Amino acid sequence: MTASEAAARLAADRVDHRFKGLPPDAEGLTVGELAAQRRDLFTGGFTTPVLALSAERLTHNLELMETYAVRHGLAFAPHGKTSMAPQLFWRQIEHGAWGITLAVPHQVRVAREFGIERIFLANEIVDTAALRWIASELAADPDFRFVCYVDSVRGVELMDAALDGSTRPVDVVVELAAGAGARTGVRTEAECAAVADAVAATRTLRLVGVAGYEGEVPGADPERVHAWLRRLTALAVDFDKAGRFEGLAEIVVSAGGSAWFDAVADVFSELPDLSLPALKLLRSGAYVSHDDGHYRRLTPFARVPEEGALHPAFRLWAQVVSRPSPEQAFVNAGKRDAAYDLDLPEVQVVRRDGAERPATGLTVTALSDQHAWVRTDPKADVEVGDWVGLGLSHPCTSFDKWQLIPLVEADGTVVDYVRTFF
Repeated sequence: MTASEAAARLAADRVDHRFKGLPPDAEGLTVGELAAQRRDLFTGGFTTPVLALSAERLTHNLELMETYAVRHGLAFAPHGKTSMAPQLFWRQIEHGAWGITLAVPHQVRVAREFGIERIFLANEIVDTAALRWIASELAADPDFRFVCYVDSVRGVELMDAALDGSTRPVDVVVELAAGAGARTGVRTEAECAAVADAVAATRTLRLVGVAGYEGEVPGADPERVHAWLRRLTALAVDFDKAGRFEGLAEIVVSAGGSAWFDAVADVFSELPDLSLPALKLLRSGAYVSHDDGHYRRLTPFARVPEEGALHPAFRLWAQVVSRPSPEQAFVNAGKRDAAYDLDLPEVQVVRRDGAERPATGLTVTALSDQHAWVRTDPKADVEVGDWVGLGLSHPCTSFDKWQLIPLVEADGTVVDYVRTFF
């Protein structure tokens, strides 16, 4: 399936009760038909709350990370678990991505359903049914490239048993843990060698490199993250010297979340020549929409401003439904609509009678299931019926609350809809 074929399939879906925030009078239209109407987000019948994704900011972020990866000699497999949106997967690929990173087998099924040919699974799989399905995909499609983690001898044994009789080996990378007390991964280099030996003893698995996630480094700071990344590249060098990669076309060395990709670029640039070309694979995913909280504070572009800046592309629009006192207002968006696991939403603008102004004196203090609690300064100008635009933190828990997200130009024109599959 091509990008255009995937887009056409998504555009053929019908608009109905499944998709919150969309105009009730659009019931029965296809997504493509509704997009062709180019409705205005504020006057076109959309109901609140409604999440909007900025068309211009999305394009800016895609272009910026494409440029960054090229400048630093990195291949790019952005983490698709952020959006779970095949349209965005394809746009990322069109902007130079090698493939898409994913986290669990269901996400791989979504990506395969919409034609993604290169997938890096940043996890170990020990589920027999999932492994057999992956083996069937590899057997049916010679162009399908799939790589996943291994992080234990026991895991290798379970994978080998599940894949018995498969026609193509599953490519794996040994995951190096980010340190004692970190999440998954092999804790020591000696244990990494034991896992690699276990892979070599199978016919169903093929060792193609090493990987890990520097975002789990305990007490992460530039010095500690750089030190761990050098352990990762040293592991690749040691495995290569031991002849573990003979017969491959390239050696995979992969890391990179959304908070430390500058450190990944630094250390991967130091990787000495190996016996084969190195695929230096960066996996940062939150950049696609960026945010107004967690990643706004942590983005490496704040440390290297000469490289550019990501732009927050989400805005959640809600309405004031209650103003019970001069110190309090309530809007009709809550935990069902807005990310809240890292930071509360940020009230940014107020819209009344077609005019938009800064949301001075308005602060979200808590979320209920369907309401945001907003503290209002005594002189704050906000009334029941006003639309408020909220900035969100953490893209990964913003996308997952919305199945169909309007893609909106700066003047309010909705030009497309982004379908998610969580």
